Amino acid sequence: MISRGSEWHRWEPHIHAPGTILNNQFGAADPWNSYLTTLEGLAPKIEAIAVTDYYVTDTYEEFIKHKAGGRLPGVSLLFPNIELRLDVAAKTGFVNVHLLVSPEDPEHLLEVKRILKRLQFHAFNDRFDCTREELIKLGKRADSTITDDGAALRHGATQFKVNFDQLRKVIDESEWAKKNILIAVAGSAGDGTSGVRQAADATVRQEIEKFAHIIFSSSPAQREFWIGQRGVSIEELRARYDGCKPCLHGSDSHDQNSVGQPVDNRYSWIKGALEFDALRQACIDPEGRAYVGKQPPRSAIPSQVISHVRIEDADWATTPDIPLNPGLVAIIGARGSGKTALADVIAAGCDAITPAGWDADENISPSFLARARKLIGDATTSLTWGGGATVTRALDGSDANGHMSFPRARYLSQQFVEELCSAKGVSDGLVDEIERVIFESHSQDDRDWALDFAELRDQQTARFQQAREREAEAIADISDRIATEFEKETLVANLTTQVGQKRKLIADYTADRAKLVVKGTETQVARHTQLSEAAQKLRNKIQAYGNQRRTFVALQDEVRSMRATGAPEMLRQAQARHNNSGLDAKQWDDFLLIYKGDVDKSLTAYIAWADGEIRKLNGVPPPPGDPNTALIADIADLTMLPLAPIVAEMARLEALFSADKLVREQYTALTNRIAQENSALQTLETRLTDAQGAAARRKDLQAERDDTYGRVFEAIINEQNALAGLYAPLMARLAASSGTLKKLSFSVRRIADVQTWGSFAEEELLDRRKTGPFYGRGSLIAAATDALKPAWETGSAAEVQAAMTAFMGKFLKDLLSHAPYAPTQQAEFRAWSKQFAHWLFGTEHIAVRYEISYDGVDIRKLSPGTRGIVLLLLYLALDDSDDRPLIIDQPEENLDPKSVFDELVALFIAAKAKRQVIMVTHNANLVINTDADQIIVAEAGPHPSGGLPPISYVAGGLENAAIRKAVCDILEGGEAAFRERARRLRVRLDR
Repeated sequence: MISRGSEWHRWEPHIHAPGTILNNQFGAADPWNSYLTTLEGLAPKIEAIAVTDYYVTDTYEEFIKHKAGGRLPGVSLLFPNIELRLDVAAKTGFVNVHLLVSPEDPEHLLEVKRILKRLQFHAFNDRFDCTREELIKLGKRADSTITDDGAALRHGATQFKVNFDQLRKVIDESEWAKKNILIAVAGSAGDGTSGVRQAADATVRQEIEKFAHIIFSSSPAQREFWIGQRGVSIEELRARYDGCKPCLHGSDSHDQNSVGQPVDNRYSWIKGALEFDALRQACIDPEGRAYVGKQPPRSAIPSQVISHVRIEDADWATTPDIPLNPGLVAIIGARGSGKTALADVIAAGCDAITPAGWDADENISPSFLARARKLIGDATTSLTWGGGATVTRALDGSDANGHMSFPRARYLSQQFVEELCSAKGVSDGLVDEIERVIFESHSQDDRDWALDFAELRDQQTARFQQAREREAEAIADISDRIATEFEKETLVANLTTQVGQKRKLIADYTADRAKLVVKGTETQVARHTQLSEAAQKLRNKIQAYGNQRRTFVALQDEVRSMRATGAPEMLRQAQARHNNSGLDAKQWDDFLLIYKGDVDKSLTAYIAWADGEIRKLNGVPPPPGDPNTALIADIADLTMLPLAPIVAEMARLEALFSADKLVREQYTALTNRIAQENSALQTLETRLTDAQGAAARRKDLQAERDDTYGRVFEAIINEQNALAGLYAPLMARLAASSGTLKKLSFSVRRIADVQTWGSFAEEELLDRRKTGPFYGRGSLIAAATDALKPAWETGSAAEVQAAMTAFMGKFLKDLLSHAPYAPTQQAEFRAWSKQFAHWLFGTEHIAVRYEISYDGVDIRKLSPGTRGIVLLLLYLALDDSDDRPLIIDQPEENLDPKSVFDELVALFIAAKAKRQVIMVTHNANLVINTDADQIIVAEAGPHPSGGLPPISYVAGGLENAAIRKAVCDILEGGEAAFRERARRLRVRLDR
């Protein structure tokens, strides 16, 4: 026994035939040939027919004769539909109820007539049973003019009304009836329960509908109501009506034109084998197994469905041909029976086994093909797809993973799941799979030509990461400048002292020089002093021009370097950052950084200008003359003269001061020394002025750094928002979902690693041995956690900036007091202060991270089993873009039965409507409560020495009694699962 199990077939649950007791419009002549020919030619074809008549089974028995004679070869199932009229008034008549009788019992006709005989109608001071003979009697008693038995039967049928309470009692008292009869009631207003409108009859209507197993209605609204999708929940349906009920619709044909032609092509479809048990299963699972419409519900795309598996050259495969259902296929069996073997064989034919799977250690691998590698031989598998294609693959993996092959199915082998959901922590594989699903949840238009999630993420966030890096570099530069200004501030006192000392030294030298003046030369000395001061001013100017000239030369070097290496490298980096620009080399040339003006010409001119100014200030020495004749007139403006004549005049005057050569040399030496010290004084005064302005500049730089710090967080927040945008489609779907799927959530947030940030400072930057607020380990971390962490992780850029400003205002002096160097250790303190500022304003400890949580717990902290649920959530519920078959080996591993029932059942039910799902399982929940469409039972024989045991398979649907028995014998489950499958398997539980 091997079949595809539960497939959709068209049923005709309500059709009359020629000779029907009431409203027979098929014609007086023999209409059966035309009637049967019409049925045989219908499209879509009818494969199961409930032959309907009022109170009797005459037309059903006639049907059986024609079927035995070779008619209706495409119809596999015939069964009686006995229509009764209750004594409950409807809108235009009475409520009709139908007894659908299973034909499984060879004596079903005798038995149902025995049941009908127990239904009685009282009239004319007499009792009439529901039999052909009694209906004829009733007809004749009701109309004494009728003498023909046929006419009397028809008239009697119009008079006979079944008492609802009696019908319910008769059915309830008969074990045969409860086992073999399904009750259907019309849901229409005319002759159905919808016509029972009086308030006083509301309870009667509810009782009738509760008694019924099936509602005859083609209304989509009624179907939605009866499966718990409109107005009431499934729990309410169970409380009020004994559960959900399938809606079916027939042509109710009473004439040749309407045979098998319901209005608007509202055909009835039942999923299951063509046996009466399929109708019983539809009563258990109305939503999944019964449908009214032109076509049955669509499931997987045919080209993406494996329709047949054939194992060749394998003496161990005693069932080499296995058809597969397009929905949910459950492979069950005892341990070691060959369940995983079949999954591996199918996966091999789909090129879905990874290289790691083929290369797995045969001694420890759960894979059948890996363990049996040395015994497989030349065995192959051939898969036939729903689109008609056939693919053959070797079962030893010799032709696997070729450069032209691609996985045509998704295989969640035990090894694959263990690798992704290891107890050692979330592997990259699980994160990669999650990111793949997130990526594929975006439409093609939103992917910006990216090939995977990582590329899309980089495209969306690169701009903000680059902005963060730029601002972080700016903070580092500003911090260096602030450190320099801090150092200058500390030099004010020292420079002030040095300036005073230098001025006193110059005064002392000047006094010493005055003592060398010979009496009578005072005028010359005074003139010499004037000339010396003028010369000093000229030398200062010459030095300033010299400094400018050196700067211009350095700029020339920088310009040459920028042209040769700097600008081309910056262009190359920009091209690398924006490689999706589509610009060609010529277009990129426009982005090469060049100087706005002719800087070469300008710098050459600036150097020439500085040289000219220096030459003008130096001047040309005058030729030697009379030592007693002044080289510069007393009335000459010294500020307009160059240095050379002034120096010459000073030398002439020095020669006149004394006849003593030694005195003259001392005078000259002191004059030169005074000039040097004046030059040094000017340098010190310049530095002092610069140092005195350092505090103001530092404050400006600190404000600038604060602003830049805020911009760093703007970039971080923008990156966070960009990442959130990547997850938006999936997050929106999860937010709108319910049940298990709602437990899964994605969030993007900032993570501030205060521990690492603070520990670095405590260990590397601060001297915690010093007394103060940050003495000892952990005090800085505690302060930062309280003052900075909330803003770092959830604050806006302005709030982060404000928090850092407040933190510095409160703790900076304390932090500086723990510096390992004193400010007087200039070199060490300067290096430390720069490192300190880089740490304080660094953002390396701030990360933008997306988190995946299940039931509020981060995925990194979940057990391996719960991670397995997350993995199945991805494949079963979220991976909409993947319509390939999904093959899963024992998804319940590491899960308790209740978790399987609570978490996975609904996922499999939803998934099988979109793709073919093939699973190996030993859990009853995943077979029965998912209403598996096909159950393949594996069985292995004795294990021969040096070979593989013979493996056989049988297959069918839950509507098959033998399959149900195998399920009961093999599978296990928890209490809730047991009660649910008891309901599905129609087992009564004693409380």
